[in-house]
Amino acid sequence: MFEVVEAILSSTLEYYPALVFAALGATLSERSGVTNVGIEGMMRTGAFCAAVASITMPTPLGVCVGMLAGAGMAAIHGALSIHWRADQVVSGMALNLVALAGGTYLLEALYGPNGTPSIQQLSRWHVPGLAEVPLLRAFSGHSALTWLALVLPVVFHGLIYHTPWGLRLRAVGEKPHAVATLGLSVPGLRWMAVLGGGMLAGLGGASLSTAVLDRFEQHTPSGLGYMALAATVFGRWTPLGALLAGLFFAAGSALRIGLASSAPGLMTIIPQGFLLALPYLLTLVLLAVQGRRTHAPAALGVPYQQESR
Repeated sequence: MFEVVEAILSSTLEYYPALVFAALGATLSERSGVTNVGIEGMMRTGAFCAAVASITMPTPLGVCVGMLAGAGMAAIHGALSIHWRADQVVSGMALNLVALAGGTYLLEALYGPNGTPSIQQLSRWHVPGLAEVPLLRAFSGHSALTWLALVLPVVFHGLIYHTPWGLRLRAVGEKPHAVATLGLSVPGLRWMAVLGGGMLAGLGGASLSTAVLDRFEQHTPSGLGYMALAATVFGRWTPLGALLAGLFFAAGSALRIGLASSAPGLMTIIPQGFLLALPYLLTLVLLAVQGRRTHAPAALGVPYQQESR
């Protein structure tokens, strides 16, 4: 029993950084009033670029390249949504489709369908003394991104709720015209949030290809971007809520992996398809239970038009 719990806990700590970083990125963007359905595409782009860059440079620099790639995709979304006032959901879905098709084409053209060559994973931190303690040793042997994903939501909570910048960010997602009357740039604030959200989504994707795996694979990120959007809603567009929701959804994914690897006997009882669908089933159930209790930013998804003030 302890082996199963330990495997699930270890897998949770492996997968939750990608979800938390992406959920933080979506929270940042949507707090400013810009719907960001394109998180999945930004994660895929970040994962691919980080893996490719890490073939020829140190892996930490490859992670930075992945973050910049995510920001590049976010810049396209910002141009369409903020500058051209396009439908934000359509823009995000278009990014997802472009990232899916473009990533598949480049992967097969450059490396073949099985994935990029193996890269050097990010260094893993081993906590002295924990390796010998049952259950607690699951907390040892993870990359720095695992611990960063615990600290970053707390930092963002302080920025959003206890700084003038955070007050402006929340205001521009609620009443952008009131922000404009103070002489502040609504597009400027939204651009900052969208690009920052893209960098975080790229970091989430990069964590998959450089910390969880040692390559980029065809299916990466396997719908984790959509799960991160659900974590944003379930976390009520708050950084700490995104952390808790990301941990929960990561535990759902880890439960599937842990049961399949540590309790193979269950595979004769529980259909494989059910285990594969388990994380997404949990997502749908929680969103259905949450229902109307969610309160999105008032201006979320509404293009800002100065002349309509």
